[in-house]
Amino acid sequence: MNDYAPPKVWTWNKPNGGEFASINRPIAGHTHEKELPVGKHPFQLYSLATPNGQKVTIMFEELLAAGHKGAEYDAWPIKIGSGEQFGSGFVKINPNSKIPALLDRSGPKPIRVFESASILVHLAEKFGAFLPKEPAARAECFNWLFWQMGSAPYLGGGFGHFFSYAPMKIEYAIDRFAMEVKRQLDVLDRQLAEREYIAGDSYTIADMAILPWYGGISKGYSYSGADEFLSAHEYKHVNRWSDMLYARPAVKRGRMVNRLSGDPRDQLHERHDASDFETKTQDKLAPAK
Repeated sequence: MNDYAPPKVWTWNKPNGGEFASINRPIAGHTHEKELPVGKHPFQLYSLATPNGQKVTIMFEELLAAGHKGAEYDAWPIKIGSGEQFGSGFVKINPNSKIPALLDRSGPKPIRVFESASILVHLAEKFGAFLPKEPAARAECFNWLFWQMGSAPYLGGGFGHFFSYAPMKIEYAIDRFAMEVKRQLDVLDRQLAEREYIAGDSYTIADMAILPWYGGISKGYSYSGADEFLSAHEYKHVNRWSDMLYARPAVKRGRMVNRLSGDPRDQLHERHDASDFETKTQDKLAPAK
């Protein structure tokens, strides 16, 4: 039995426990001075290969694969576990201190773009790609893009936190969010039963946004054991769609960028050139001495 009784006024007087306790705080702003590195390309991305980070690197790799040479980018890792998102340079680009954050230097004045959906829309509109122009199709793409933005916090901050990261297992919390995630998977499964891609017959930024979160949970890439716990194999249309997208070469590359853990062959800590995928993954770099 939990005997916690909330006080009338909450105060921050102790760490809250869990894997991210050292970086959680109830205030915004930077904690230290640190400028961000800048590379040679028009787009400077500061990110990490979390589901939100993967959305944007997949988009960049898909743009380049489609022949949009102006989409060349430098991708710099932000180690959120070490609090690098609270550096002064990062906070200038994203005052919310969350990855991914983008600086678009392709025009006369740099443009900061933060929030993953905002970045996807910015790039889609800039290059005229992966976003339908016909009004009804465009609206459907936005419907599902923002469905993901509204739904994924229940998967990540809700289910993922209490299933994998919380300092204690709380049955009520895990059951509550597991139920919601399974409902969301059913929403997607019913949608994908009638169409090839999320928003219709075309591959769009809606697919790129949803895949890292819901494809990730269905294929066992997120929260160890969660796919079995949620019986994710039962959502056959989600799995069909996930397998199709994960087979795309640009998706494979996008998932590698700014990845700092896992198989060294899949880790490309920084991305500055297409050749980096062949020469600079962690398995090909000499170990530090």
